[in-house]
Amino acid sequence: MSLLIQTILNGLLVGGLFVTLSIGFSLSFGVLDVVDFAVGEWVMLGAFAGVASTTWLRIDPIAFLPVVFVFFAVVGWLVAPLIYRVRNSRNARPALMALAFTFGLATLARGGMLTAVGFDPRTVKIGVVQGTVTLGAVEIPTLRLAGFAFAAVATGLFMLFLYRTRTGLAVRAVAQNKEIAGLMGVDVKRTSNFVYSLYAGLTSMAGVLIGGIYSITAQDGPTYTLMAFFVVVLAGLGSVGGVLVAGLVLGVLESLVTVYVSADFTLAIVFGILFLVLVISPRGILRRGTA
Repeated sequence: MSLLIQTILNGLLVGGLFVTLSIGFSLSFGVLDVVDFAVGEWVMLGAFAGVASTTWLRIDPIAFLPVVFVFFAVVGWLVAPLIYRVRNSRNARPALMALAFTFGLATLARGGMLTAVGFDPRTVKIGVVQGTVTLGAVEIPTLRLAGFAFAAVATGLFMLFLYRTRTGLAVRAVAQNKEIAGLMGVDVKRTSNFVYSLYAGLTSMAGVLIGGIYSITAQDGPTYTLMAFFVVVLAGLGSVGGVLVAGLVLGVLESLVTVYVSADFTLAIVFGILFLVLVISPRGILRRGTA
């Protein structure tokens, strides 16, 4: 019984990070109308930035998180206008072309990192949160607690921004209806750039902590892209509240499958469950999203 409780707790703690990388992905999809195939690469690049902070700069990755956020937010700000231009071009199929663009961006990032660091797995060595915390008969890694705390703070601040600021109101307006938002004076292009920049920074920061919990390779981007896609679809398209629940569900499922079945079957079982949920509830786990 203690193993089951520990497995569920570990899954919930990791699920918080899945929420962080998925909530920005969901909002980016709503604002840009593009499924970003590069989301996993933002995670992977963030993790390798964490590796570089200890290997080259001798800085603890936790202290390096603000630098990771700013750097990748700037990169996201530079990339976003290209996605926006492709998505809003006069091409016969702009959505498909934008999808191909993000796929190419992901392939470029993955290929560049494979050339730079090779195929060997790396782990982000976070020195300030080593050890475990004992709760009765259950031992929880301190790093997972720190990851969950980061996820809770980041998600909370993100939600406050989204629902308590004028810029957040503009973002939600663009996600709901771009034409009407534009008529009301919202700069749709600038808002789209800002959202993608924020999403790239948040996702990369989550990647640092994910790289500390799991080993990371330059080829792992597609796995985390699938994870983010799972959360957003399970949540229901456009349902922010659903993302909070679906991310935790994914974390628990991943943990249970790894412990009681095998890590090799994680994606197969996870997406089998996603299929069943969507058959029963096409609008997502809370029945609040778009079918």
